Amino acid sequence: MLSQKGKYASATQNRRLVWERVMWPLILEINSVSFTLEQYKKKRDEVCKELNIPASRIAGGFVSLLLKGILYKESELYSIHYRLIPYMRLGANCDYSMAVREASTK
Repeated sequence: MLSQKGKYASATQNRRLVWERVMWPLILEINSVSFTLEQYKKKRDEVCKELNIPASRIAGGFVSLLLKGILYKESELYSIHYRLIPYMRLGANCDYSMAVREASTK
């Protein structure tokens, strides 16, 4: 019998997917700490098409990254946590676990 993932595991999986397949590649692609909702949606749609999954499946991941403090909304722009900027400038890989660690470090 297959077991279902719990609500927390599912939310973490969605955040990880959005961060590692959509957000971080978008940040590196545009080489900017901030982006518009339109830029995010375009990248999200590309990834969803590539993975053959509906955008609704990962929609909660974006909101969840905001709630975790990894992303911030400022007026019409979204930006990454300031501690992630050096990784962006280096063009380094920044997986979800590293993003969480950096965003939660005071």
